[in-house]
Amino acid sequence: MKPYIGIVHKDSESAYGITFPDAPGCFSAADEMDDLFVMADEAITAWMDAMLEDRLVIPLTRDLSEIRADPKWVESLATSVFLIAVPVPSRGAQQQAA
Repeated sequence: MKPYIGIVHKDSESAYGITFPDAPGCFSAADEMDDLFVMADEAITAWMDAMLEDRLVIPLTRDLSEIRADPKWVESLATSVFLIAVPVPSRGAQQQAA
């Protein structure tokens, strides 16, 4: 199962922010870089729980090359600080495969 790609941004006077192209509406932030990884995992898990609870379809995750080719994410990728990969929670992996 492909992980969720997180796009991390940081302005000089703000927290690190992260968005996920394959998890619409899912985002998080952390003041310290070390905290961002935990926050990203918690955000994906909470987003997936909400999707499952609402019986919504969980989009399949894409390769980074596919996200780079998506015009909606070109600017965000160009201005990002770095990218992270967050594993798909186990309960979501079953839903995505269906």
